[in-house]
Amino acid sequence: MKLVGGLERWIRNASWLTLGALLIAVLIATPVISVFSNVFTGGTSATWSHLASTVLPEFIRNTVILCVGVGLGVSSIGITTAWLTTMLDFPGRRFFQWALVLPLAVPAYVMAYVYTDFLQFVGPVQSWLRETFGWRAGQYWFPDVRTPGGAVAMFMFVLYPYVYLLARTAFLERASGMLEAGRSLGLGPWGCFFRVSLPLARPAVIAGTALALMETLADFGTVAYFGVQTFTTGIYQAWFSLGDRIAAAQLSAALLAFVVLVLVLEHASRGRARFNNTSRQQTTPVPIRLSPLVGVMAALACFMPLLLGFLLPAGLLLDMAFSEGDVQFGPRFLHLARNSFVLASVTSVLAVVLAVVLAYAARLARSRLPQMFNRVVGLGYAVPGSVIAVGVLIPVTRLDNQLAAWWQDVFGVNPGLLLTGGIAALVYAYLTRFLAVALHTVDSSLGKITSSMDDASRCLGLGRFGTLRRVHVPILRGSLLTAGLLVFVDVMKELPATLVMRPFNFDTLATQAHTLAADERLTEASTAALTIVAVGLLPMFLISRQIVSGRRRTLEEAEV
Repeated sequence: MKLVGGLERWIRNASWLTLGALLIAVLIATPVISVFSNVFTGGTSATWSHLASTVLPEFIRNTVILCVGVGLGVSSIGITTAWLTTMLDFPGRRFFQWALVLPLAVPAYVMAYVYTDFLQFVGPVQSWLRETFGWRAGQYWFPDVRTPGGAVAMFMFVLYPYVYLLARTAFLERASGMLEAGRSLGLGPWGCFFRVSLPLARPAVIAGTALALMETLADFGTVAYFGVQTFTTGIYQAWFSLGDRIAAAQLSAALLAFVVLVLVLEHASRGRARFNNTSRQQTTPVPIRLSPLVGVMAALACFMPLLLGFLLPAGLLLDMAFSEGDVQFGPRFLHLARNSFVLASVTSVLAVVLAVVLAYAARLARSRLPQMFNRVVGLGYAVPGSVIAVGVLIPVTRLDNQLAAWWQDVFGVNPGLLLTGGIAALVYAYLTRFLAVALHTVDSSLGKITSSMDDASRCLGLGRFGTLRRVHVPILRGSLLTAGLLVFVDVMKELPATLVMRPFNFDTLATQAHTLAADERLTEASTAALTIVAVGLLPMFLISRQIVSGRRRTLEEAEV
């Protein structure tokens, strides 16, 4: 009773912003709670025992293979390219500094479609080999891309920029004074790298690797197209093939356990170690000029990930999209593009508005509760789209049926499914998944505005809402646009949640590309895939611009 009474007093005294933040946090947490609430639900023993005796061991094995392979791959490429572009001077270094982030614009499932067409038996590579050497089928061995190893390669070349961005920032912030101290103690370039820079950058590398692993665990298009059985494909099969929603929820809980394990390992790897830069020198490190031969090798090491992760896939997509006889740029394409843009636009606008409410509530609150709400919202990005789809559909479908029954009792007409029959439930799933992206952008920018501006606005007679509307929003205009753009692109690329939750006869560019690719109509799928990549380039150019401008500011400060 005391707890209930205390909660009532807190609600009475809380501001509308805090109550709004509480409501948003509850809505975002509901899908995950829904998934876990079905873990011990009975009635699915037959389905679960069938999965456990047939495909569950394969799910676990393939998931572990993907996590280990992708973790090693992205960390190796990200650390190498970050070190080369930060500490060494070679031809093309300034170009690679920003261009190495471009593979993030290419969804992994698009990479899978492109490389399958490029490397298959009738593709250009094997056809060229047979024509050049006179080989016939069965006379030579060629690696099969549609394997767990091929999936690891797709994820590796698409997701390494996560490690590259964070590791490069760590090298820039912690390199100058520490490296000089290491050199004064007799360490050479390799010794400084392994004994100074790399240990200091370990938190950034692990954080970037954890982001890449969460994206890997959340993927559906790549593993489904390659025929690699994982928990994500199992969730889809349990929902649609077996018709067992409880089993799908239990598989979702198992997949979520893998995500939690990744986060726990990332936190435990730090231990009690601290990675502070105690050097008083904050100048930018002076790159070491390489000899011509070594410089060419360094440029090649940076060029290969860019080639395999962006240039080659984009070029192949352009070639397929504009090949003769392709009629995908027609009314059907415009309809799909409209669906994708409507979903992305509605979600991005709502995400920005909700992010402003959450960030502003945390700024004005006298307690830590709004910060706790923001952490709950931030966890949504770590949850795979397929898990969120299952967690949204189970409670929303029940609510939908109750609303339809109530409507029929009151008005005598069956309205159908109001929420799941349209895009409302799908937008809710997108917000659960991507609201954290907008919140992080808005919150970091709002934190740069001094509290004295709030005090000055109140002295001029403005209230909380007036201060937000006339002071903060104009200052945050650029950050709000960036947050909306990031959410827009993420929604355009999202595949598993869209496949599970889209209304009947409602397709998007992502689902169309997946459907056509699954039917081996790769050329026809290229137009939708190319559009997704083109839209994804917009935030990548913004990030690249920030990298270049940040580098210039650092150099100017060093000169001063």
